[in-house]
Amino acid sequence: MSNVVASSHPLVPADLAAPSTVVHKFGGTSVADAERYRHVASLLLARPESLQVAVVSAMKGVTDALIELAGLASRGEPGWREAWHALRARHRGAAVALLGEAVGDTVDWLDARFEQLSEVLAALAVIGELPREVLDRVQGQGEVYSAQLLGSYLRSVGEDCAVLDARDVLVVGRGELGVDVDWEASADRLASWRLQHPQQRVVATGFVARDRDGRVTTLGRNGSDYSGAIFAALFNADELHIWTDVDGVLSADPRVVPEAVQLQSLSYDEACELAYFGAKVVHPQTMSPAIQLGLPIIIRNTFQPDHPGTRISAERSVHGPIKGLTLSPGLAVLNLEGTGLMGVPGTAERVFSALRQAKVSVVMISQGSSEHSICCVVRGEDVARGRQALLQAFAHELSAGQVQRVQVTDDVSVLAAVGDGMAGQPGVAARLFGALGRAQVNILAIAQGSSERNISVAVDSGDATRALRAAHAGFWLSPQTFAVGVIGPGNVGAALLDQLQAALPQLRGKANIDLRLRAVASRSRMLLEPRALPADWRQALQSGSEASDLDRFTEHLLAAHLPHAVVIDCSGSAEVAERYADWLAAGIHVVTPNKQAGSGPLPRYQRIRAAAAASGARFRYEATVGAGLPVITTLRDLVDTGDEVLAIEGIFSGTLAWLFNRFDGSQPFSALVAQARAMGYTEPDARDDLSGIDVARKLVILAREAGHALSLDQVQVESLVPEALRGGDADAFMAHLHESDDALLARLQAARARGAVLRYVAQLTAQGASVGLVELPAGHAFANLRLTDNVVQFQTRRYCDNPLVVQGPGAGPEVTAAGVFADLLRVAAGEGARL
Repeated sequence: MSNVVASSHPLVPADLAAPSTVVHKFGGTSVADAERYRHVASLLLARPESLQVAVVSAMKGVTDALIELAGLASRGEPGWREAWHALRARHRGAAVALLGEAVGDTVDWLDARFEQLSEVLAALAVIGELPREVLDRVQGQGEVYSAQLLGSYLRSVGEDCAVLDARDVLVVGRGELGVDVDWEASADRLASWRLQHPQQRVVATGFVARDRDGRVTTLGRNGSDYSGAIFAALFNADELHIWTDVDGVLSADPRVVPEAVQLQSLSYDEACELAYFGAKVVHPQTMSPAIQLGLPIIIRNTFQPDHPGTRISAERSVHGPIKGLTLSPGLAVLNLEGTGLMGVPGTAERVFSALRQAKVSVVMISQGSSEHSICCVVRGEDVARGRQALLQAFAHELSAGQVQRVQVTDDVSVLAAVGDGMAGQPGVAARLFGALGRAQVNILAIAQGSSERNISVAVDSGDATRALRAAHAGFWLSPQTFAVGVIGPGNVGAALLDQLQAALPQLRGKANIDLRLRAVASRSRMLLEPRALPADWRQALQSGSEASDLDRFTEHLLAAHLPHAVVIDCSGSAEVAERYADWLAAGIHVVTPNKQAGSGPLPRYQRIRAAAAASGARFRYEATVGAGLPVITTLRDLVDTGDEVLAIEGIFSGTLAWLFNRFDGSQPFSALVAQARAMGYTEPDARDDLSGIDVARKLVILAREAGHALSLDQVQVESLVPEALRGGDADAFMAHLHESDDALLARLQAARARGAVLRYVAQLTAQGASVGLVELPAGHAFANLRLTDNVVQFQTRRYCDNPLVVQGPGAGPEVTAAGVFADLLRVAAGEGARL
């Protein structure tokens, strides 16, 4: 019984169409060799449909090889014979590997077909030209060979299978819009063929057909997919499965956008829009029969047959405004501009008529409401011809000055955002343009149809990749997605990276914050990852060979074009701090415990603040004072709410806090320093702590936060390092530090005699800034700290009689890293994260 129902309009499905009929189309990569044929056969045999049609392409690369063969022969080049032998050997080898001892009839069949091909090629060599009909005959042979190989294998494993040569059934013509199918003639021929071949498993050739005069022809590039759709219509199929080497349709080209996601479904309209602008979906011509029948098309992966793929149908599934983004390269902009165009009817018609006569296809158009100009995006190879056509069409207006110029902009790409969900939804264009603006991409022209299904923008080709990645990030990633790079993976930096990696799953799940740790750099080397640092980042960094280069580091962070980028500097380097202004100016947030920026040269600090203000990027440095304590946040809240800071006092060094909490005369001060050094409370060179410079830097940071233009050299600093010991190495210093014990002991005893204690205190008052040893009453808040506690006291107009105090642990890698982490989350909150 035939499953074809002939009618006056064969595209109208019969009322009683056979159930569970599926047409499968396999591309060249799916049938690249014997192993792939075997895989395709197993896939087909596992399918449940009662009628199954498999349309196959030529083996991968064979169509191109056949075209090259015909060209060689027609040019009289003797090399065509060697290429012919190689192509025959490839097919014979595949047959032997596929069929084993049962290969005899198939090899004979192949040999006969290749002998016929040899005769055609020899004739081409004689006549010295390549007629179109001969090229069609030659280049379509690959599908014929391929169908025979798959059909022979299915028969060899006991399946009753018919091989359908599409040239015996399909009748097509050619018009201005390409190939058109003679549906009635094709349906009648298929019905006759089915009477002779009633098998429920059919293997058909793709790509080839005959014209109305009976000559062999092809359906053009993408012709095998089109064959699949044609046979799906003729067989009244329930579904068309197109098997490729990807899991389905992706939101963007994964070679350009690694974060591209697989789409579960597309409407016909969405798929057509994406295909028009170059996405590897399905050619619109392929979808035409399916659209008329409402036939679903499923894009599947031959290599992962269990994956559901992407379903293309009449159904509209609105999950977000955008379904896909594509880039069309190799274009140019033609711009016709003139005051005489304003309000003149028929200008656009004259433009398109001139381009049509010049056979120039228009990819996109844009016209301003003033009608002062109209621009067309055309293919790069057509732009010179298009410009000449417009110059001729508007020659009179150009000479009269009514049209000023016909301008060409070369090297243009069109970025298209497609989705049914954007119709009627406000803000879609704003998100697209905002993403492109953040990526510093200039838009040359804009077009949006009234269906609101597509927004297209023309951009310079040099910006195209950046534009695509930025737009994709703007629609598919959380607005709180950050590309994060960490500089200085020492004690604090390492602790921070460990804390971040441990917290990432919770942040993504509960707060929708996606922190992509993409880079880490030490003094000597760096590790740059396209997606995220590995869990064992220490080993990866240690074994890496890429030398540290902060320019490359920055480029890598920005190359992802994620919604945001942030540099976390845990280095303590003035050289790194020198880059903050440039990073902020580029829109990169900066988070740091490095005191070099906040306390360094005032002009640099001012440049940093100005860059942040101009770009909107955030500069956060809470951990520069008090590690994880909310010292700067508290001060900022006071200032921002209009309070006036009268004085700041504090103990800002956990090391010095510990030393003077313990210094009671029972043991020499030098012994306490040695003990603190052994416990890791001091820097490797204890003079870095005892000099007081670190405390002075913190005071400068707070002073500037309070609105004072204070520089480090304006702070009076009392160093606890004897002048004679300020040179030399750290070990020599420790060996001689005991020489100053008596002087410090005397100061301690004098203070005790007055009922006071010694503490190393930073002070900012109206009289100036200082850091050093001071005597404090035994009942003072600073006199009774715990171990390494830091404390800061703000005396303000509001907190005048009873100062505001912030106190807590102010040292240690874990605590400092937590302060940096908190700053990073504040940046995320500033960008809209809900914590």
